[in-house]
Amino acid sequence: MRKKQLLSIRTIVAIGIGSAVFLVLGRFASLPTGIPNTEFQTAYAFLALMAILYGPVAGASIGFIGHCLKDITAYGSPWFSWIIASSVVGLCISFCRKPLHLEDGIFGIKQLIIFNIYQIISNIIAWCIVAPTLDIWIYAEPADKVYVQGASSCIFNVITVGVLGSILLANYAKTKIKTGSLKLEE
Repeated sequence: MRKKQLLSIRTIVAIGIGSAVFLVLGRFASLPTGIPNTEFQTAYAFLALMAILYGPVAGASIGFIGHCLKDITAYGSPWFSWIIASSVVGLCISFCRKPLHLEDGIFGIKQLIIFNIYQIISNIIAWCIVAPTLDIWIYAEPADKVYVQGASSCIFNVITVGVLGSILLANYAKTKIKTGSLKLEE
């Protein structure tokens, strides 16, 4: 009897490719906001798509590895409080995988609402709680500064994931055959 693999080859490949795309989007497809160290990050819309398609292990891993690589290439060293927060975003958003049923080829208003509720909650947990709290614990950063940065990042990521993530998911659903759309001819 074969043991079930912890990670499939498909998931491992998704983590590798997803992390590389997260790095590229994080470095070259983000817009400054005017608030220090915060940007509109298109990488999180892509992270949402990958987390929903490949599950929680892939979502958390892509967020962690991709953000770590981005920090190393952009700043020279990783900032682990925000890297962990990115991992939390990927993990939490992946939990709406089952309620969305994207494989059925449907992404209507109901799925749009479900996705956006999950992504808003995920971003609040990651950027308003995890990132600033870890900034204080790990780096002894001033609380007022990091909570403003965290709240700002939360708002920017909710908007980016809400708009771009919804578009990505809707377009992905269009590539799937809708359940019950095939009929047997007599």
